[in-house]
Amino acid sequence: MATAGAMPLMAEAVAPADAAAAEQGEGEFFLVRDGAAVAVYVDRADDPAVVLAARALLADIERVSDVRPRLVRSVPERAGALLVVGTVGSNAVIDGLLARRRLDASGVEGRWEASVTQVVDRPRPGIGRALVIAGSDRRGTVYGVYDTSERIGVSPWHWWADVPVERRDSISVPAGPFLRREPSVRYRGIFINDEQNLTTWSHRTQEPDKNIGPETYKRVFELLLRLKANYLWPAMHPYSDFFNKYRANPELADRYGIVIGSSHPEAILRNGVHEWEPWAEEHRGGDGSLPEYDYTVNPRVISDYWRARAKQNAGFESCWTVGMRGLHDSGIQTRYADTVPEKVEVMNDIIQDQRRILTEEVGEAAELQIFIPYKEVLELYNAGVKVPEDVTLIWVDDNHGNMRQLPNAEEQERAGGNGIYYHLSYWGAPKSYLWLDTTQMSKVWQELRRVYEHGVDRMWIFNVGDLKSIENGLSFCMDMAWDVDRWQAANVEQRMAEWAGRQFGRRHGRAIAAIRAEYYRLAAGRRPEFIEPGLFSLIHHGDEGARRMSAYRHLLDRVRQLGATLPDAYRDAFYELVEYPVHGAYLMNLKYDRADRNALAVRQKRGAGTNRYADLAEEAHAAEQKITRHYNTRTADGKWDGIVNPYPTEIPKAPGRPEVSRVERSTASGLGLAAEGNEAGADRPLLFSSYTRDRRFIDVYNTGFAEFGWRARASRPWVRLSSTHGNITDQQRIWAQIDWKRVPEGTHEATVTFSGAGGQERVLLRVHNAGERARRDARGFVEAHGYLSIVAAHFDDHARRGRARWETVRGLGRHAAAVHTAPSTAAPVTENIAARAPELRYRVRFTSTGTFPVTVFRLPSLDQRGHRRVALALDDGEVSVLAGQAEASGEAWERNVTEGVEKLTGEVTVAQAGEHSLRLFMVDPAIAVDQIVVDTGGLPDTYLAPPESYHPRFDKGNGPTA
Repeated sequence: MATAGAMPLMAEAVAPADAAAAEQGEGEFFLVRDGAAVAVYVDRADDPAVVLAARALLADIERVSDVRPRLVRSVPERAGALLVVGTVGSNAVIDGLLARRRLDASGVEGRWEASVTQVVDRPRPGIGRALVIAGSDRRGTVYGVYDTSERIGVSPWHWWADVPVERRDSISVPAGPFLRREPSVRYRGIFINDEQNLTTWSHRTQEPDKNIGPETYKRVFELLLRLKANYLWPAMHPYSDFFNKYRANPELADRYGIVIGSSHPEAILRNGVHEWEPWAEEHRGGDGSLPEYDYTVNPRVISDYWRARAKQNAGFESCWTVGMRGLHDSGIQTRYADTVPEKVEVMNDIIQDQRRILTEEVGEAAELQIFIPYKEVLELYNAGVKVPEDVTLIWVDDNHGNMRQLPNAEEQERAGGNGIYYHLSYWGAPKSYLWLDTTQMSKVWQELRRVYEHGVDRMWIFNVGDLKSIENGLSFCMDMAWDVDRWQAANVEQRMAEWAGRQFGRRHGRAIAAIRAEYYRLAAGRRPEFIEPGLFSLIHHGDEGARRMSAYRHLLDRVRQLGATLPDAYRDAFYELVEYPVHGAYLMNLKYDRADRNALAVRQKRGAGTNRYADLAEEAHAAEQKITRHYNTRTADGKWDGIVNPYPTEIPKAPGRPEVSRVERSTASGLGLAAEGNEAGADRPLLFSSYTRDRRFIDVYNTGFAEFGWRARASRPWVRLSSTHGNITDQQRIWAQIDWKRVPEGTHEATVTFSGAGGQERVLLRVHNAGERARRDARGFVEAHGYLSIVAAHFDDHARRGRARWETVRGLGRHAAAVHTAPSTAAPVTENIAARAPELRYRVRFTSTGTFPVTVFRLPSLDQRGHRRVALALDDGEVSVLAGQAEASGEAWERNVTEGVEKLTGEVTVAQAGEHSLRLFMVDPAIAVDQIVVDTGGLPDTYLAPPESYHPRFDKGNGPTA
């Protein structure tokens, strides 16, 4: 369906039912025309969820046109046109059309949550034309209605992200038919978790007498339905009111059509954080002691505890979590079961007891049950817990977006099917990320595609933390859950452009998508919440830290330039969805970059520069706090008061104010110098290659506070300096480059002498000019500066083998793209790898010989039942298998998820300088590679990989810049 008008409608306005039908065209159906709207008919027999969605459509039509249609519950005797909304079997008009074969519902009837939208001429005597939205069930109808809202220009995020609605005088949709098939995943939903900020906001702006209650959940339920979701794990933490505290909550969920479940520590819809303690108090033992939440100690009291909730919520559409963990996300307590086999038997008893309770209290309506093998429960499941066949197994990621384990062939055949619990936000070890949406969409796509290929299609639940800031990530996950085949490796990045275009207009979609892609790429190097002192090198590779901050500054400039072109109506949405995340991430990085430079200045014994960087670090922290206040107090006129806070009081915080040092001011001055590659001085010479055509920096600084003049003189005419003299109070960065047209071929040395404040310092330059012809004739990556660095997506050739392949995935990893092996169900290749495994080839030129360390930067993924391996070879040499971390445990896993890469190390032997072929092989499927680095001598140890080596096809013509 298309849009001839694109605005939200309002609520109950007012024209004759057939006024908008006066000039209905054959190819389109007008919902609003000439100030009049068609009436909307919903049968009295239909579900309350359909009525609520229809009323929302009335409001959406009014938002778009300032005209509100009438909602009618009986069929008008006469109408030029009518909008018919209903469910097959619950709507007289729809059922009549089906009986007379006037409505094609062949792809709808008997399906799950499917619908069709179609214009039917003369559907009944007295009615000229009808637009029919017919659903296979109540949610199928609801999704058809909300899909129509989006197609007339009302974003699902119109309330939650203040996306404006473009006003139009008329609204029309194509005649159709338009079929919405069954979703790829049956149950699709979110877990509101770690929700202190959401609770603060809800209490301040929605329900002052509650900490998340019915008024807030109404907003959540409607958002879920607009996103085609149907499932919720409600807020659970101590600062939030538990869901069943207010009877209106489950009642409203049922009216909206939302299935309510509960997370892994909340068996049988019980919130242990709030509900166990009062229950225990009411069920003290005969000796007055409080019962423990331990099934080996108090099985009867705990069983009754579960039974009470099963009885209370038996009438609602619910999902029942079986199994048991400790209170508030802690491990299961089993005082009288010490060994793993004993604990397995206890878990089996627990599940049998819970199943008996559900059969007795809920009956057939308890069909939807899940078991979540999470943390210690996964160990017990793998050790032999007997989960009934009709219970859905919910597989869990490592909390950082990497699926731990997926169902094997036997588990894929279970009647209850399989689902996933996946984190877009996380509180816990080794680090929490609760502030911003920073997981790359391509990473999410990669993992969700993998789980679907393993038959996981019954339930997908996503941890969204406080909900706000996860708008894009959540939308993408729901899109994938609805139609998993819509996006592939080649076009997943285009989805962001489409989504941004729906929020801000198609002409801005690509620009916003490019901004978000770069934002995610920088976060892939290190999430803003994971920033800590001393991460990025300030002295190597053109100043690794400065290069990163330059990328952030450039990105923020693009954001501001684009934002300035948007109409005022879009400013709030743009701030929430684009500007604040970029600006916040920039400032979080900036304050620690400035603090790192302050620490370096202390080590260099600087004067004024030390205090200057201390001031800049604190200014950046203050600026970060300022933009958060703006979000909470000024955006949308203060609508979001309290919703965003990097530093909540009760849950893990983002990195706060960094520590800085200051030195006492003096009247002295002194010349100091640090050439690139040196923390101070110039012991390590500056290296230049005609292939990479680098520029190198020299920091000239003041060891005191009094200004002084300085001069620089190069010993060779082909050395070019960005500045040769000036006055310094704190520091100045000088860039050295080579005029390659003037330098002779071969290897040469030059010096640059700096003088000032009565001192003198010299810097040595080593320059290798292979000549323009050698550069022009290079066929692949060329070794220089003691290394060979390759972005994995920049391969020269590839080979598909054994129904498996390497694919390029744009928007994945630390660069513009990474490569991964597909499909995820491919068999591992462990024998005759060079002939049987899918392969990527990289042409390389070595100028050195010997056996060299090689590092493959793998993007973390897990397989607790298998392995995480790739293989390397040089030319036709021996194939070396590199094995990575397969389990979510230990220091290696903690380092991998914090850094976003795993560094697999091996060796290559170069017997002869010249042209070679570096070969990368798949061993295990669903494994991704970001970069490959060969250390041929003297490569410094830095957080990020060195800049990519020269390649005639991929070189951008620039060396590393600040």
